[in-house]
Amino acid sequence: MAFKPFKTLLFGFAFSPSLRANIFEVTRLASFFNSSLIFIHVGEKTSEKEISFKKLLDECPLKPERLDIHWIQGEPVKILVKACFDFSVDLLLLGALKREKVVAFYLGSIARKLTRKAPCSVLLMLNPSVERNPCKHIVVNGFDSPQTKDTVEASFYFGNTIEAQKITLVEEIDESRVNVTVDDDRSLRKATLKKEKINREEKIRVGDIVKKIPPLQKGNLKWETQSIFGRRGYSIGHYARIVRADLLIMNAQEESTFLNRFFPKDLEHILAELPTDVLIIQSESNG
Repeated sequence: MAFKPFKTLLFGFAFSPSLRANIFEVTRLASFFNSSLIFIHVGEKTSEKEISFKKLLDECPLKPERLDIHWIQGEPVKILVKACFDFSVDLLLLGALKREKVVAFYLGSIARKLTRKAPCSVLLMLNPSVERNPCKHIVVNGFDSPQTKDTVEASFYFGNTIEAQKITLVEEIDESRVNVTVDDDRSLRKATLKKEKINREEKIRVGDIVKKIPPLQKGNLKWETQSIFGRRGYSIGHYARIVRADLLIMNAQEESTFLNRFFPKDLEHILAELPTDVLIIQSESNG
């Protein structure tokens, strides 16, 4: 696998109303992945904060064997990025509740910076809970990109570990690929046939990626493909919201390339809207 299995998790936390739910969520995830878990609070350490945090931690029914807590003062993005490097972190966790509008906005803002600078994958948790809410449906980008193979493989790894039920691989297709002006029945027919041809090609391309994943890694997860004609990034976020997906998995921001000049903001749409929990996979092919 070219993506990094999640053996070390880091949770950057603040003392917000959602802290208890977030602690339960991340300790549960670390237990599922049999990973070490690092907590980092970017801010002043006080006896009151320390007692409050440890009390919440003691309430968690599932805790990983390897757990560490750090209190560091400084600028959040710089501290968390440095910690990801220093501790060889595989997955950075950030959390907020949807009803916390200011925090959710801050989460999206900080996530945009972290996903550009962090050397690892990032999970944005909008729906943390004390009691586990099983993940039923995962939506995954099927972009025609060098990173997508790693992202799809990571989605099956993640989905199997958290016992998800279904994965939908979404191919976003730009309307410009149809390249047909519709002004009568004949041109409409031509455009429809062109879309059907592109749709078939995209399904074959994504299906070939899944076929190359070993059966043991795919497990019993049900999967299907879905083609969407529309603007990349925006369309998949809208789709994830409409189908009420529990998790959206995306490629990390691509390095500056010829292709990237055409699609520089595909991830920006997702981070601005945060339609659901979002996992951003940083593959080694993007490193």
